[in-house]
Amino acid sequence: MTSCIDKTIFPVILAVPERVQQLPPREKVRELSRQARRALHMCARKSDINVGELRKDANGAPLPFDGNFWSLTHKPAYVGAVICTEVTGIDVEAVRDVSEGLIRKVAREKEWRLSDDGPTAVFFRYWTAKEAVLKAAGVGISRLSRCQVVAIQGKRHLGLTYEGVTFLVEHFFFDGHVASVVKNRFQVEWSLLNRD
Repeated sequence: MTSCIDKTIFPVILAVPERVQQLPPREKVRELSRQARRALHMCARKSDINVGELRKDANGAPLPFDGNFWSLTHKPAYVGAVICTEVTGIDVEAVRDVSEGLIRKVAREKEWRLSDDGPTAVFFRYWTAKEAVLKAAGVGISRLSRCQVVAIQGKRHLGLTYEGVTFLVEHFFFDGHVASVVKNRFQVEWSLLNRD
């Protein structure tokens, strides 16, 4: 059975081993990519999907294999992956202080007004959700201004639009980080795996 039949996706967040975090920059990037693909294989097992050839288009966007869409994310401390029978995207970020300029760049005033918590409190929800949506759309961060938050649905879900298409994103909060995945009509079962 695939995740399409049971309507569940299984994003995997994998802690990066300390040895990888200490590598020189170029080696570290290669190893983070390898770790993210390891998370993808874990996600595939949970989804009962056999991973096919992982190819990307000319712009670096992942191409589906056997009708399965996939997305990766990697940061210094954590990597993540998701596979789905529909377009999807995933992103993870460490929550930290950000400048007012970056807050203004990530969303418009009407988007910030959707929350009573204020921009600083929801910044990384917006940022990771928009990144996940742009990955699902197969475009880069240069299209950030075209992706808009249109609804906050509790503490774990956002509705967004990009180029007239609506996306539903779910958040996962852990260890000072937030992860977002495009879930649309699927249920989500997150897995957070340690460094071992």
